Amino acid sequence: MNLALKQNLNKVLNKNLLRNWRQKANVHVMNSKALEAVHHIPSFPYSYAHDKETLHIFLRTNKNVETVSIVYGDFYDCENGNEIWPHASQLMESRGRDDIFEYWFAPVSPKHRRCKYLFDLSHASEEIYYCEDGFQYSKKDALITAFNFPFLHEIDVFSPPKWVSKTVWYQIFPERFGNGDEKLNPKGVMKWGEEPTRNNFFGGDFQGIIDHVDHLVDLGITGIYMTPIFKAHSNHKYDTIDYMELDPQFGTKETFKKMIQILHKNNIRIMLDAVFNHSGEHFEPFVELKKEGENSKYKDWFFVKSFPITYTPRPNYDCFGFFGQMPKLNTSNKEVKDYLLKVVEYWTKEFDIDGWRLDVANEIDHSFWREFRNHVKTINPDIFILGEVWSNGSKWLLGDQFDSIMNYPLQKAVLQFFCSDNTLPSTFAEKITKLRHWYSENVNKVQFNLLSSHDTARIFTECKNNADIFKLISTFHFTYIGTPCIYYGDEIAMTGKNDPDCRKCMEWDKAKQNKSVFQFMKKLIAIRKKYTEIFEGDFRLIDANDKDNSLIYLRNSKSQSALVIINKNNEKLVLNKEIVSKVSDIYPLRLLDAFTDEIHEQFPPIEPFSANIFIF
Repeated sequence: MNLALKQNLNKVLNKNLLRNWRQKANVHVMNSKALEAVHHIPSFPYSYAHDKETLHIFLRTNKNVETVSIVYGDFYDCENGNEIWPHASQLMESRGRDDIFEYWFAPVSPKHRRCKYLFDLSHASEEIYYCEDGFQYSKKDALITAFNFPFLHEIDVFSPPKWVSKTVWYQIFPERFGNGDEKLNPKGVMKWGEEPTRNNFFGGDFQGIIDHVDHLVDLGITGIYMTPIFKAHSNHKYDTIDYMELDPQFGTKETFKKMIQILHKNNIRIMLDAVFNHSGEHFEPFVELKKEGENSKYKDWFFVKSFPITYTPRPNYDCFGFFGQMPKLNTSNKEVKDYLLKVVEYWTKEFDIDGWRLDVANEIDHSFWREFRNHVKTINPDIFILGEVWSNGSKWLLGDQFDSIMNYPLQKAVLQFFCSDNTLPSTFAEKITKLRHWYSENVNKVQFNLLSSHDTARIFTECKNNADIFKLISTFHFTYIGTPCIYYGDEIAMTGKNDPDCRKCMEWDKAKQNKSVFQFMKKLIAIRKKYTEIFEGDFRLIDANDKDNSLIYLRNSKSQSALVIINKNNEKLVLNKEIVSKVSDIYPLRLLDAFTDEIHEQFPPIEPFSANIFIF
C-alpha cells in the first residue's frame, strides 16, 4: 500500500476508534480532547538510550489525563508463538506542563536491552491503551501493536565530554577585552573605552587576556569561549582572510600558545570560534574567483548564480544574509571540505584547544557536520562541539553532530519573565517546560545557557540597570539545567544595547566596576562549583505562583538537593503550608542557606526582589 495512503487510513481509523470510544464510555468532550493531544514516537526525544542500561521514555498528553502507566517487556519472551508477551507496568511521572500539553516520564531498564512498550491512560474512571497503531480498548490488541525499541546500544548513548556540565563559561570578544601589547595596534586604533562603532578598533590582543587571567581565576571561570581570532578584515573577525593564520593584531602563534598554557595551568579550558559557513571577501579563493570568473578553479567553492560577480543591488552569489563581504562556502564540495577539516586538525592538534563553537551552524549541511565531528573527535575524543543555532536544535543533537547549541530560546524566555511585567511565573514555567522537552536529559545537562553575547544587548541593559533583577536572573541562570556562560563585563554590570554597543571595551577601572554585582557573581559561581553534583542533577518545579510573583524549584542529586526560591515581588515572601509540606514530605527540614552558610529549621521569609538557595 502507498505509504501516504496507509498513514491517512490510520488517521481515519484512529478518529473512528476515538469516536466509538467516546460513545461507548459516554466520555465528555473535555475528556476526549485528552486523547487528541496524545503523542509519542519511538525515537528521540520521546524514547532514547540514556545510558548503557536505561531507556528514557516520554509521552505527551493533554493536561486532562489523570494517570499514565507504561507497560513494557521483551517480545522474545513469548512462548509457543503466543503474541502476548510477558510484561510489567509502572506509573509514569508527570514532568511538567507547558501552555497546552503535559509531559510524562519513565526510566525503563530492559533486562535484555530490547523493549516493547505501550501506554495505559486513565481519565474520568476510563482506561484506554496507546500503542504504535494508535488507541486500543483492549490491552491484548495493544500488546500486539506495541511500540518497539529494538535494542539498547551503548554506542548510541548521547555522550558529550564529561567536563562540560561542570564548566562555568566566559565569552571573550578579543578585540575589546584587553590591550596588552600596543605594538600590535591596528592603524587608527581608538583610545580604550571610547564609543564602539561597527568599524573601529581598540587593540585588544592575546597579551591583554594573559594580563587579566587573574580576574577570570578570581571570578571562578573554568572555560572561555573566544570569538574568531583568525586573520580577517573586520574588528569582529567573522570575515576570514586566512584560516591558517592568526590575525596579526592579536599576536603571534607563540603568544597564543603561551596564553593557552597559562589558561590550562589555571584550570580554564578554551573554545575557539570556527566560521565555516562563509569566508571573507578577501579570502584568497574568492579573490581569485572574482578575478578569473567562470574559469576559476574555485568556481565550485562558492554558490555563484551568474558571472561576472556583482555586489549590487544584491550579491549574485549566496552569502551570510545579504552581506557581500561574507560569501557562503560550499561545504558539500570535497576540496572545501578537505580544506576546512585540515584547518580544524591543525588548530586542535598544534594548540591543544578544548572546544569549537560553530558559527551559523544551522546553515551548513548535516553531512559536513557529521564528517567534522568524526574528524575532530578522532583527534581528541574529549573536545566539545557547540553549534550556533537560535531555535530548536534537535536535528543537530542526535549524537552524530554537535554536543550542544547556544540556548537562545531560554535566553528569550528569561528576558520575557524577569525583565518585564508581562509574563507571569506560570507562563514562564510552561515555557521552560516546553524547552526542556525539546531535548534529552543528556543534552539538557550541557546546554550552553547565555544571557548576553556579542549579538545581543547586554543583560544589565535588558533589566534596565536594576541590580536586584540582575541578581534574580543570575540566580536562575546558575541554578538551572545546563552550563552558564557570562559575557565579558556582565559580572561588573557593564551595559550596552545591540551591536555595536554591546561590544564595548572591558572596563578595568575598579572604581567604575559594580563591586556588589561582582561579589554576588563570584559567590554564585562558588555555590555552583561547590554543589556541582546537585546542579548536574534532576530539575523539579515546585511552584510558579502568579499571585506572589514567585518561582520555586528543586535541583536533586543522589545525596543532596537544593531548593531555589525566587521572589520577584516588592513584598516579603512567606512560604505557605502547602509548599512547605510539599518539600518537607520529601526532605527533613534542616536548611543550609548557600549564600550565608546559616542553618535554618524552617523557611525564613524571602526578601523582596531576592532569591535564596537552600541546601538539604
